[in-house]
Amino acid sequence: MSTNTGITIYHNPKCGTSRNVLQGLRDGGVEPTIIEYLKTPPDRATLEGLIKAMGAPVREVVRSKEALYKELGLDADGVTDAQLIDAMLEHPILINRPIVVAPKGTLLVRPSERLAEIFP
Repeated sequence: MSTNTGITIYHNPKCGTSRNVLQGLRDGGVEPTIIEYLKTPPDRATLEGLIKAMGAPVREVVRSKEALYKELGLDADGVTDAQLIDAMLEHPILINRPIVVAPKGTLLVRPSERLAEIFP
């Protein structure tokens, strides 16, 4: 029987890493709260809160492999954190995934092996 122990995953079902992490949680006996962030994007306060909780540079949370990243000029020098956050809010596909929020911490779980850092 799986239980939700206060774990949330910001998930994209089309992403292999995201699917692997979700399966890892389920294999560990947890049915997390799943937020398909492309359908239900976070608001500014939520996104900024996730980034702060991860303690990661904003640029690390942006999906730089997405074509839109270069199209919007986000790879240019001088792009500010606020501009990166604006771009992620306007184009949620730019949010790197999966982000897992667990009692032990919040983490961009990429590669999927990093799940062990916050989930037993």
